[in-house]
Amino acid sequence: MLDIFNKWYKRYLFEEESVLLLVLLTIGVVLLMTIGDILAPVLAALVLAFLMQGISTQLQRQGLPQWFGVSVAYVVFVGAFFAVTLGLLPLVWRQMASLAGEMPRMLEQGRQLVGILPERYPELVSATQINELVILAKAEIAALGQAVLTRSVASIPGILTVLVYMILIPMLVFFFLKDKQKLLDWAGGFLPRERPLLRSIWNEMNLQFANYARGKVLEIIIVGAVSYVAFTWLGLNYAALLGLAVGLSVIIPYIGAALVTLPVVMVGFFQWGMSSEFYTLCAVYLIIQVLDGNVLVPLLFSEAVNLHPVAIILAVLFFGGIWGVWGVFFAIPLATMIKAIIDAWPTAVTETAEQQTQSVME
Repeated sequence: MLDIFNKWYKRYLFEEESVLLLVLLTIGVVLLMTIGDILAPVLAALVLAFLMQGISTQLQRQGLPQWFGVSVAYVVFVGAFFAVTLGLLPLVWRQMASLAGEMPRMLEQGRQLVGILPERYPELVSATQINELVILAKAEIAALGQAVLTRSVASIPGILTVLVYMILIPMLVFFFLKDKQKLLDWAGGFLPRERPLLRSIWNEMNLQFANYARGKVLEIIIVGAVSYVAFTWLGLNYAALLGLAVGLSVIIPYIGAALVTLPVVMVGFFQWGMSSEFYTLCAVYLIIQVLDGNVLVPLLFSEAVNLHPVAIILAVLFFGGIWGVWGVFFAIPLATMIKAIIDAWPTAVTETAEQQTQSVME
């Protein structure tokens, strides 16, 4: 056993930089699993500053001074941040409360709809089973309402935390934008001077993260806005809530679109029934999903993510489990980073082959 471990160590950890990279990865995973919630505002500010850095960089490339680019990027961020927190979120919350109040009526309408099934298909379902299903659904809705009420009463400290975050995150974003190079130089001081492996991975992942994060945010905004306009035009109830859900569904590849389809279809069905408006809603929603997958995504993501769908789903499950919403959002770039590390990781076999090739050429 020791001999096998020794061979593995000599093959993959024969360089100091390889050991350092392994230690950094281990520390990163442990921090996310243990104090990820505590670091949430810092991580959120880092991501938001990274997104805004693109605006500052573009302005500086036009010959404008750094302070001007940072100021414009920060003003754009502050405007968008408070527009969402003070404008969109209260509207979505009101629609969620209205939807919760409509649930008993929807449940009764659903009971009447499925009540005809025992008459048409007595060999498959009975009236007793339908009644048991309705009772179970009512109990679940009542438990959900009680849980929401309990959480609302118990979340007063959480509201204070949100208010602190609304002040803390804009401050952190400002300093991350203003002192970006100083912070990078400070972090680089803990690393070896010669670090070709880390530089290679950093350069590749900087491009991947920039392409994915900015593209994904634009995709969320475009898909959510188009969905909201379309639902409002059709007269669908809870248009803001459902539009936000459709926009956020693009975060989770493959799974998100399937999950958000159910509430959209259910709200449309309970509002209109099997009518022409319902079929129009389904057609419009299908067109939005098709255009998103076949037109918008290829335009926004210039760098193709060369990952198998199974790898993407596993990444979403793993990183979402240890890091919550942020883990789901960055599951694909994190999986891409792991792939880049595996591809760039030096091995003793690779080193020997390179030396042999160099000696032959000489």
